[in-house]
Amino acid sequence: MAEKILVCTAWPYANGPLHLGHVAGACLPPDIFARYHRMKGDAVLMVSGSDTHGTPITVTADQEGLTPVEVVEKNHQSFLETWQKFGVSYNLFTHTDTENHYRVAQDIFLKLKDSGYLFTDKQMQMYSEASKRFLPDRYVQGTCPRCAYTQARGDQCEKCGSLLEPSDLIDPRSKTDGSVPELRETEHYFLDLPKFTDRLIEYLEANSWWRSNVLNFARNYINQGLAPRPITRDIDWGVPVPLPGQETKRLYVWFEAVIGYFSASIEYAQSIGRPEAWKDWWYNPEAKTFYFIGKDNIPFHAIIWPAQLMGLERLYEDDPEKRLNLPYDVPANEFLNLEGDKFSTSRNWAVWMLDYLERYDPDPLRYYLTTNAPEQRDTEFTWADFIARNNNELVATWGNLANRALTFTVKHFDGQIPESGPQDESDRAIIEKLEAGFGPVGELLAACKFKAALGEIMALAREVNRYFDEKAPWSAVKVDKDRAGTTLSVTLRAVDNLKTLLSPFLPFSSQRLHSMLGYPGQLFGQSRLENRCEAEKTHACLIYDDREATGVWEPSRLPAGQPLGEVQPLFQKLDPKLAEEERAKLGRPTES
Repeated sequence: MAEKILVCTAWPYANGPLHLGHVAGACLPPDIFARYHRMKGDAVLMVSGSDTHGTPITVTADQEGLTPVEVVEKNHQSFLETWQKFGVSYNLFTHTDTENHYRVAQDIFLKLKDSGYLFTDKQMQMYSEASKRFLPDRYVQGTCPRCAYTQARGDQCEKCGSLLEPSDLIDPRSKTDGSVPELRETEHYFLDLPKFTDRLIEYLEANSWWRSNVLNFARNYINQGLAPRPITRDIDWGVPVPLPGQETKRLYVWFEAVIGYFSASIEYAQSIGRPEAWKDWWYNPEAKTFYFIGKDNIPFHAIIWPAQLMGLERLYEDDPEKRLNLPYDVPANEFLNLEGDKFSTSRNWAVWMLDYLERYDPDPLRYYLTTNAPEQRDTEFTWADFIARNNNELVATWGNLANRALTFTVKHFDGQIPESGPQDESDRAIIEKLEAGFGPVGELLAACKFKAALGEIMALAREVNRYFDEKAPWSAVKVDKDRAGTTLSVTLRAVDNLKTLLSPFLPFSSQRLHSMLGYPGQLFGQSRLENRCEAEKTHACLIYDDREATGVWEPSRLPAGQPLGEVQPLFQKLDPKLAEEERAKLGRPTES
């Protein structure tokens, strides 16, 4: 039975281009997940966008002498280009500086206020005498009181993951000028998180299928005691607080950015001419919502966003039985590191996505990032390992298998799928093994165990290689062409099955192989850029259209006599010397 699957991915700050660390944990896994469910016939909605209101935007604007809007536009366009080239199939990738998002975020603020979950209180906040303004959290750095990391931000420590207030920092300093800020009183709205404690504990206890690292983090966070969190701030960039007397304040980005999943769903429904369609994923109790994030975002998606949703029990709906769906799963990943160090944009210790995609194909990176995924612990990207895996696994195990079977068919069987004669036990066994693989691989994908799923598929590819080598059709064709034809028929069916199993991971090469096998059409839909016009704004977004997609999650029925397309190698072997060349680029100053 078809399911309703909502796939939500972390919203990247539009303050700079994307690097491997951004996509490894929160962008590639959900794309694999969404592509699988689409092939299975489920109704998938995958949404995200550029986070345009984080203080990293204003910090970058100050450093580069630009307006926040100019910073956002430049990087948002870069994101759209990256997703198209890397093949991340968002049904909608938008951004938070839209009239729709403003309206939805402000409405949710007012609903929470009217429901008694918001209150005002005075707090002491860092104020810069030098710049005559209150400093947003990201404008303050200092030493983390929990782990002693000296570069902790005013909102969160990147090292230990603790959520902080700027006043929590030891030896705080202004990020912009290094001056020591002072505490001054200001009034803000707070989300009364403690009111949700019991419901959150009950909610987490019911989600036994979550990854242990996510559950343990969330439970420990609650056990330390939930405190109210300010949801407004003194800044002139962001979603305005929709109340009189609050003209100088904006909604806190951590509060309104997660609302983007909801507002993007509404925007998507409007874009397809079905304004109520978002309810299929948000009100349907059978629908499942998945949030793909990095571990630094666990508290926001496993605790704070569920609390916000709990407080919106009757939002946009008169039926008291209706409830907005809470996250079904939050498959947060640990971090991907780079060549023995953390990614650092300031030190240019990064592999930038568009730079990579100018010189290499996307599928080898999709393959490597999945085999090396930080699902349960931090992992590391190295150029040497990337090249070795490309050459020894992707090329040698999978690409060569497909190429050998196809080129042999072109040479000896007029470029057509051979007829299968009587099959022996090994012929039947390999077919049965490949067809049986769809069940367990699909179960692993549905459980967000992408590394294990890819491992199962590559193990099957090695089995088919062994079968092909043992049958040796290059020898059999000299004495028994029918027997060679049977081997080729069986092998090409196995290759077709492997193509389908691998297509969520490797959509570009799988499509090329699909055409080589003689199939018409596209396995997946296509993403297109679109300029969305609102009353006062126009914004670019990415939309995935799957109306012409033909890929289905089922075993091969490759017909005898089907003519092959033009056969070409699926993957390119890379020179190991490239590893040192690429590594030498790390840390170099970027060109202005």
